Amino acid sequence: MTEKITINSLKKMKEIGEKIACLTSYDSSFAKLQDDAGVDMLLVGDSLGMVLQGADNTLRVKMSDMIYHSRIVSDVVKRAIIISDMPFMSYSTPRQALGNAARLIAEGGAQVVKIEGGQELFETVRLITENGIPVCGHLGLTPQSIHQIGGLGVQANTEDTAKKLVEDAISLQSAGASCIVLECVPSEVTADVSKTLNIPVIGIGAGVDCDGQVLVLYDILGLTKTQPKFSKNFLIDHNSIFDAIKDYVAEVKNASFPTSSNSYK
Repeated sequence: MTEKITINSLKKMKEIGEKIACLTSYDSSFAKLQDDAGVDMLLVGDSLGMVLQGADNTLRVKMSDMIYHSRIVSDVVKRAIIISDMPFMSYSTPRQALGNAARLIAEGGAQVVKIEGGQELFETVRLITENGIPVCGHLGLTPQSIHQIGGLGVQANTEDTAKKLVEDAISLQSAGASCIVLECVPSEVTADVSKTLNIPVIGIGAGVDCDGQVLVLYDILGLTKTQPKFSKNFLIDHNSIFDAIKDYVAEVKNASFPTSSNSYK
């Protein structure tokens, strides 16, 4: 069997300059295909609220949803590391966050939990990691704050907001985060964060100058009505989903995806 991807594997990939390929995953059938196709990280995302449940945002996703989908993914995956989103309002206090993170690990089979936010989550991240649970941070466009930020769009696109994002990233690393997702962030800012941090930085709409990429599975298969600027339909040139996923992995690994047209300045 191919060696299991771990947090240490991801850190080693950053050190040697090997790009990390990540996709969202919500069920056993796709998860098995993704694992066999060489995807390094599978994100059981609260994006399931939109692509599976038909909502306009991620806010109605519950802990029970995340545990269920994490479990059916983790039951079949042998190689990829599994990251599960902490849903909206499941980490409003450090103690609540620890309890829910523990459920995603013990009941859902996740190996890492992901939370949205910066310096304000320092104590939360520290408490979770001190109890043996790896944490992935999420900065830039944070979908759970959709009402506060006023809509979807590029973030950290001014000098002050870019500086704050870098400070937030450093704070999350200091608190013990094992990796960070940057969403809809200008390429130049992403490059700065990636060089500054010792932990892997995974981008979505954040340019090619980071340690890896993540996209929504349904987007790369052309199943969503509108293709996001930062995504690409990888199925259009292939006759099978498996080959499309393999092509995504290959393009991430050789840094031919994303292109400048998939990125923000």
